[in-house]
Amino acid sequence: MMIRSILSARTLSVLAAVAFTIVCADYASAQETAAGVGRSLIDLTAPFSVGLVVIGAAYGISKLAASAYESMARQPEVSGSIQTAMIIAAALIEGFTFYALFICSQAK
Repeated sequence: MMIRSILSARTLSVLAAVAFTIVCADYASAQETAAGVGRSLIDLTAPFSVGLVVIGAAYGISKLAASAYESMARQPEVSGSIQTAMIIAAALIEGFTFYALFICSQAK
C-alpha cells in the first residue's frame, strides 16, 4: 500500500516538475551577462530555502493541530490543557519559522 502511494500520479508529477525546474535552472545559471561577469539568471538558494521553511512549518503545525484535535475528541475532559499545549507548541514552531526566514533572507 505504501509503494502505491509513493508511486501515485500526483507524486510522480511533482517529482517531474521539481526535476524539470532543477534542470532548467542549471542551464539558466550557466548563462553570462553582457559584462562577462558570471551571474545566474535564476538564484534559487534563498527562494528554495524560504519555501522549505514555510512548507516544513505548515506541515508541523498541521500535524500538531490534527493530533491535538484527535486527542481532544478522545478525551474531552482534558481539552483545556491539550489546547494550551498546542498553542505553546504552535508559537514555538512559528518563532523558529520566523528565525529561519530571517536567516534565509540574510543569506545573500
